[in-house]
Formats: sequence, C-alpha cells, structure tokens
Amino acid sequence: MIIVHHLNNSRSQRILWLLEELGLPYEIKRYQRDPKTNLAPPELKAINALGKSPVIEDGAQVVIESGAIIDYLIRRHGNGRLQPDPATATYDEYVQWLHFAEGSAMLPLMLNLYVGRLGDAGAPLHPRIESEVANYLGYLNNALGRTPYLVGEELTGADIQMSFIGEIARAQGKLQAYPNVAAWVQRFQERPAYQKALEQGGEYAFAK
Repeated sequence: MIIVHHLNNSRSQRILWLLEELGLPYEIKRYQRDPKTNLAPPELKAINALGKSPVIEDGAQVVIESGAIIDYLIRRHGNGRLQPDPATATYDEYVQWLHFAEGSAMLPLMLNLYVGRLGDAGAPLHPRIESEVANYLGYLNNALGRTPYLVGEELTGADIQMSFIGEIARAQGKLQAYPNVAAWVQRFQERPAYQKALEQGGEYAFAK
C-alpha cells in the first residue's frame, strides 16, 4: 500500500490527484500547517529529514520531491499510462516539463509571495520578479495554445507536476494575460480524479 505523507495546502495535493488518475490504492498520513507561521509541523522530519511534503512510502521505498514521486509512481505503477512512449521525442518534452515546474517556474512565484510580505522594503525587487513571472507564464501560455495539455491531447504527469504553477499563479492574480493557462487550470480541475483527490485530501485553497 502506498502511503502519502500529506500536508494541507501544499504540493502534496497533486500526488493525491495522480494516484486517483492511476486508480491506485493509497493511505494518507495527514499533517497540518501551524496556523500562525504556516510552516509544516516538526513531525514530518520523522519521514523526511527536510521536514517537507510530499513524501510517499511504497513498501520499504521512501521517495521525496514532487517530480521524483510523479516519475516513480508512473514508471513503477502506471503500466504505460500518463506518460508518452519513452522512445519518442515527446517523452523528452515531457521530462523537460517535469523539471521546469520546480527548476524554473516556481522560483519567481515564490519570490513574489515572500517579497510581497516585505512591503516597501521589497519594492526594488518587484520589477525583476514580475519580468521573470511574465517570462515563464508566457512560455507556458504559448505551449498550451497548441494543445489542451502540455504534451498533447491527453493529460500526462507533466500536467500534474505543472498544475501547482498554474494554481499559485491564479491565486496571485497573474492569469488575466494568459488565457490558455487559465483554461488549462479550469480543464484539469474539472477532472473527476482531481475532484476525488480534493475530497480525500481536505483543505486546499488553490482549488478555488
């Protein structure tokens, strides 16, 4: 049985979604953010020394990092679902999106969140942050202008990994200029497996 160490309002929601798309049985071990600091509880360090979520246990195997978890679950349990044929160029594009989510796109969105808390002290940084946000969201918007999902007509693990980018960008009010991204977020959030994952995972502000 796969165990998901799930933190409310976090990236681990997309792992629940993936498991629902694959139809795999799983259990949830729940953790709640501190209501004052919004930080994960120290109990998470018992399974991940970094104290971060998501984490999965699959028998004796423990896997951290969203992209690695998505790759692991699809490769070990997907039976060819939710990824292109590894022998094709489309698969290479798929892998690029898996890395792009946290390697590139997430950084300016997180900086926008944290620097915004600095008030006037953070003002000098905003033009560069906004430029990078526009760069990455524009890139994503162009890709989604060609196909409904990132690497074609059907959902893959790339969309699941990238979903948090679209959701947090929407939460920050960034999607008015990126209609393809906005439509993609609405499209994947309407999927039955996504909705089932919300029922299982509980509080998740980015679904609104």
